[in-house]
Amino acid sequence: MILVTGANGHLASRTLAELRARGATAAGGSRIPREGVRHLDFDAPASLDLRGVSTLVLVSAGYGEDDEVIARHAAVIDAASRDGVGHVVYTSLTGAGDHLGFALAHRATERLLTGSGLGWTILRNGLYAELFGGLLMWAGDGLESAFGTGALSAVAREDLATAAAVVAAGPAPHQGKIYDLTGEPITAVDVADRLGVAHHTISLGDYRSRLLASAGLLPFQPPMLASIATGVRHGFLADPGPDLRTLLGRPPIDALTVAADTAAALRPESAPARP
Repeated sequence: MILVTGANGHLASRTLAELRARGATAAGGSRIPREGVRHLDFDAPASLDLRGVSTLVLVSAGYGEDDEVIARHAAVIDAASRDGVGHVVYTSLTGAGDHLGFALAHRATERLLTGSGLGWTILRNGLYAELFGGLLMWAGDGLESAFGTGALSAVAREDLATAAAVVAAGPAPHQGKIYDLTGEPITAVDVADRLGVAHHTISLGDYRSRLLASAGLLPFQPPMLASIATGVRHGFLADPGPDLRTLLGRPPIDALTVAADTAAALRPESAPARP
C-alpha cells in the first residue's frame, strides 16, 4: 500500500487522487482523520504506525519553525525504518532555493532520509504557480509586489502531484534519485499583462514592513515570504530544468495561466477588470 501524508492539504490530496486514478492501492494520513484518511500525527511519534505501507509519500510538514519541522520528519522517517516501509518519496525544495528562509528544514530532512537505510526518492519541488499568483497584491485596479521584473520557474501544484504519483506508483526506477521539478520562468509583469492591468514594484523593505504588520501571519512566516521576494527579484529562482517534463511525459501545465487565474480570483470587487 502507498500512504500519502498530509492528506488534507492541497498537494497531498491531489497526489492521492492521482494515485487512485492510476489504479494504485493508496491511502492518506493526517493528524485530522476523516473518511478514507487514517490518523497520522507527526507530533506524537509513539502513535505513528506505518505497518503494511510499502511506499510512503512524505509531503513536507513545513508549517512551523525549523526545529519543529525537522523533528516531525525525523519521527516519521524513524517510524518508516521501524515498520519496514520499502521506499520514501519526499517532497523537498528546488535546489535553487537553498537561500530561502525555509530551505534548511528540507535539506536536513534530505540528510536524514538518505542516511536512514530506506529506499528513497527526493522531489525538489519548485515554488507553486498558485503561490506566486497569491503573493501578488491588488492596489486599485493594478497589481503590486516586491518581485520587480525577476522571474520564477513556477510549477502548477497539479503537476507536482502527478510527478509524485508517477514515482510512488513505481518507485524502483527512481531509487536514490533527486529530481529538480521547475517550470518555465514567469514574472509579475507577465501576470499583470495577462490580466490587462499594471504592475507596480515596491521595495523589499516596504514589503517586509507589511508582512510584519500583518495580524494573520505567524512569527516565522514574514522572513520566509521576504526571502521568496528577494530570491525572485534578484533572479535566483528563474532556471528551468528538464526533470518535470520527463516525469510527466508531457509538457507542464502553463504556470502563467495558473498564476494569473489565482491572482484574478483574489481581485477585490472594487477593482474591476479593464475593458
